Amino acid sequence: MRPKKVLFVVTSTNKIPDSEKSTGLWIEEFAAPYFLLTDRGVEVTIVSPKGGVAPIDPKSRKPEFTTEAVTRFFGDSKAQEKLNTTLKLADVESDQYDAIFYPGGHGPMWDLPENEKSIALIESFYNESKPVALVCHAPAALKNVKGKDGQPLVAGKKVAGFTNSEEIAGQSTAEVPFMLEDMLKDKKAIYQKGADWQPFMVFEGNLITGQNPASSILVAEKILADLNVQ
Repeated sequence: MRPKKVLFVVTSTNKIPDSEKSTGLWIEEFAAPYFLLTDRGVEVTIVSPKGGVAPIDPKSRKPEFTTEAVTRFFGDSKAQEKLNTTLKLADVESDQYDAIFYPGGHGPMWDLPENEKSIALIESFYNESKPVALVCHAPAALKNVKGKDGQPLVAGKKVAGFTNSEEIAGQSTAEVPFMLEDMLKDKKAIYQKGADWQPFMVFEGNLITGQNPASSILVAEKILADLNVQ
């Protein structure tokens, strides 16, 4: 039996457009799933729109946001090297992988919703009944994804993502191109949420979404379950 292979899609955006404010990947949402999967023998390939170094949001390095997985990541040179040498998103195809996962951060909201390759990959994985998993702000990548019927993929489906109240509480509304909760509702998703900052995950078939950084483990565990990885 070959090991299961999961494609991680991360952002290349390191600055909020038209500002000097740094952004990027929220490292907890990468690190926790990365180690949960790789510790079980899953092979992880990391891609980004531009390839190369995937920027980490400096805020996500702060002590108050540092989890065990984050500490482990910054002590693991191999994991850091993989995040610093991502492949180009345009160079991968869905048939090479068993699932696709998008960690969040504000960065993905800027460079993934309109990315045609990302859209095509999500549609391909979904139509092939492979797990499509996104956490926190990463469901922004679903904005322009369509189902076979030509309607938004999320229409009529249970979907979670970072809440308006969490964005407002985090004083980060100026750092996003749109409010994620509003966008998902506009696309006719059955938007669901738990308490702010608490773990919450929903799934509809093979579409798996988590609300916030605390939800990244739940999402990764669901990927493992769907791939029948013990």
